[in-house]
Amino acid sequence: MRTLRNVFRRKLRAFLTIFGITIGVFALVVMGGMAEKINLLVDGGVRFYGDKVTVSAEGSGMMGGGYLSTEKLAEVEAVEGVAAASADISMLLDSEGGMSFGMPAMIMGTDQRGVGYESFELTMQEGRDFTAEERGVAVVGSDLVQQLGAEVGGTITLRGREFQVLGIWDKTLTAPDTTVAIPLADAQEIFLAEQPAMVRDTLEAERLATGLTVYLEPGVDPEAMADRIEAQVTGITAMGPEAFEEQVVSSTNILNAIIFGVALISLLVGGLSVINTMTMSVYERIREIGIRKAIGASRYQIVRQFLTESALIGGLGGAAGLGLGWVFTMVANAAGNASGTELFLVSTRLAVGSASFAVVLGLVAGFYPAWHAARMNPVAALRYE
Repeated sequence: MRTLRNVFRRKLRAFLTIFGITIGVFALVVMGGMAEKINLLVDGGVRFYGDKVTVSAEGSGMMGGGYLSTEKLAEVEAVEGVAAASADISMLLDSEGGMSFGMPAMIMGTDQRGVGYESFELTMQEGRDFTAEERGVAVVGSDLVQQLGAEVGGTITLRGREFQVLGIWDKTLTAPDTTVAIPLADAQEIFLAEQPAMVRDTLEAERLATGLTVYLEPGVDPEAMADRIEAQVTGITAMGPEAFEEQVVSSTNILNAIIFGVALISLLVGGLSVINTMTMSVYERIREIGIRKAIGASRYQIVRQFLTESALIGGLGGAAGLGLGWVFTMVANAAGNASGTELFLVSTRLAVGSASFAVVLGLVAGFYPAWHAARMNPVAALRYE
């Protein structure tokens, strides 16, 4: 209680100092929550691509962008070391597209040839997956349930067509949460129908794909297999997991550095306000310090007193900032649920790290004023007016 009274000796100054720390921690929690969400998406991609090869049209990127013929499946599967290959078509859920800070909502058409080979397993919250023979059915990612009004047994509308919902995936905190899976044949028809007339006339729906996923036999190196597939199959680009890390992970690391850099600058500004507050507190209590030293208080006890006060300022600001940040991210995610967009994830490590950093910042910021107080000459302090 004495420490609290000392901290709030000048109430307005104390509140303003705590508010400075609060704003810094709030920024760290909000921006760190965005970084945590992005990192989870990337980690999911690393796990998905870690043991397989992705094939796209020659000259297109890892995420597709060109057309492939499903006839390439047989050529790819003929390469030594390939266990199976699966064709897919991916397209945006919203044909209008638009900017997205998270993983965009997608429609993924798949031929289900990867069943039994896929190591990135998805479990069902409700219902079941579809088979390769079924048509007009869908499985919905957890983040799109509200947006699409999906329920098992009901129907959803995708690009003007109705699909019966067979299942809803469990939450994965990565790309499948914002994906609707449908049979490849349905996706081929939708995709072809939306191409310009000149392009439609040159393509056949049943042979259309935007990418292939290649599953490997045990022990086969995916990077070496990507080179082998590219050498033996014409008109394609094959990439292993290293390509994903080069294209996505490196960019994410830069983004994380920027995000946390901005948040840390906000915190450091709060730290300067702690230094100012504690320095003023020392000068206002010089006679008190002199009396304590005169009756036997050691330097360690003086340092501990002022460090405790500065740590309390940091702790109060950290707790308030964490609370405000958590409320903000929950409200933002709730608002984004309607469109299937959750931008933030306040993980345990982020929450504990943010609050702990605020306390440490308070301790560091309070060290010089505390050390200055401890070194005062008790006689000079008692004479101070």
